[in-house]
Amino acid sequence: MAETQGSTTVSTKLERIAKLAKERPDVALTTLAHHIDIDWLREAYRRTRKDSASGIDGQGAEEYAEQLESNLQLLLERAKDGSYRAPPVRRVHIPKGDGTQTRPIGIPTFEDKVLQRAVTMVLEAVYEQSFYNFSYGFRPGRSPHQALEALRDAMMAMHGGWIVEVDIKKFFDTLDHARLREILHLRVRDGVLLRLIGKWLNAGVLDGKSLEYPDEGTPQGGVISPLLANIYLHEVLDEWFVRDVSPRLRGRATLVRYADDFVFVFERKEDALRLLDVLPERFGKYGLALHPDKTRLVEFNRPSRDVDNDDDDGPGTFDLLGFTHYWAKSRKGNDVVKRKTAKDRFRRALRRIYEWCRINQHKPVAVQHATLKKKLEGHYRYYGLPTNSPALTSLRRRVVSAWRKWLSRRSQTARLTVAAMNKLLARYPLPDPTIGSRQLNLPLT
Repeated sequence: MAETQGSTTVSTKLERIAKLAKERPDVALTTLAHHIDIDWLREAYRRTRKDSASGIDGQGAEEYAEQLESNLQLLLERAKDGSYRAPPVRRVHIPKGDGTQTRPIGIPTFEDKVLQRAVTMVLEAVYEQSFYNFSYGFRPGRSPHQALEALRDAMMAMHGGWIVEVDIKKFFDTLDHARLREILHLRVRDGVLLRLIGKWLNAGVLDGKSLEYPDEGTPQGGVISPLLANIYLHEVLDEWFVRDVSPRLRGRATLVRYADDFVFVFERKEDALRLLDVLPERFGKYGLALHPDKTRLVEFNRPSRDVDNDDDDGPGTFDLLGFTHYWAKSRKGNDVVKRKTAKDRFRRALRRIYEWCRINQHKPVAVQHATLKKKLEGHYRYYGLPTNSPALTSLRRRVVSAWRKWLSRRSQTARLTVAAMNKLLARYPLPDPTIGSRQLNLPLT
């Protein structure tokens, strides 16, 4: 997005906040809200997504923009004098995992998103000075791919090791409000900001026609929720690992965290076992519970030299951020860590495309082609890592098969033959898998 004169002014303010936070790492900052003025809100509006779903009031970005200046001015006054009331979020449920479960997503109103973005900008400037480099989730300039590369580099440097794979049960739903306030008070004691955060934590949740007021958790989907989650886990996990765990280890260890998805890599098994012993107690102290079946120790040492190991589904594998990690041989015969699309993510992507083809089978072929092309390109952008070409190739092949099946259902008599499908693909080609910027050239079907 193009910067304006107002956004340049905001950038200068953000630099001042960051400088102050860096110079006083152990001091709670008390005067921050005064930075939020009308220019700040304009910038927050500029950074807020305009195409996302609307909240309980049904108002979208276009409607809000019709009287933007007056809306922002009124919002600023209410935020500063304490009269702003956080409206309930609208809860929707999206499929999770194999489709048998759902994940609740909370959708704030558009105006609430703008104000949450304004406060998030302040808090980011403060906490980015404290967050560790091994934390990657929902931070400026950081991505899941960077987390995956850091993890691979650590495992290669240790020539393997022991992986502690951790799963927090319903983290966003069980985040303790009282504990979060205590953690925020360590760095931020601005009354205006804390009051607004408290209102968002206590805002109701509208699920269908049922209005609830949960006393714990922060809704996934809220603009400020990912940052609050990072602040919480920075204290619960990151600081603890650096301050208390690492000095007591006998070997090397690495933590890689993306929001509430994280793994530890240990050089020595005894270090991993000691962490597993104390981890439930540490998280329980902050009202969090670990999933007993999904929190586990994985031996991830290189295979024996005399064993040709290329088992990417064996016991010495683990998943993180949608990828299964495993040892295998490189083209030169060296042991390397490879990544492929995790089975549950592969099935989920295929199931969604299959359902889309079924529901939209009667739309014009050109319309179907445009959407399928975008879906595949989006999948390639995330999963197009080196060593993952077999999974990408398999997905494209199955998408072609699903498309052919549902196009054949458009008529009771004319089933689409392979030759006819190849002719259609010549006119409406689906993109071949890409690894980074390199495209894999595949046959039509």
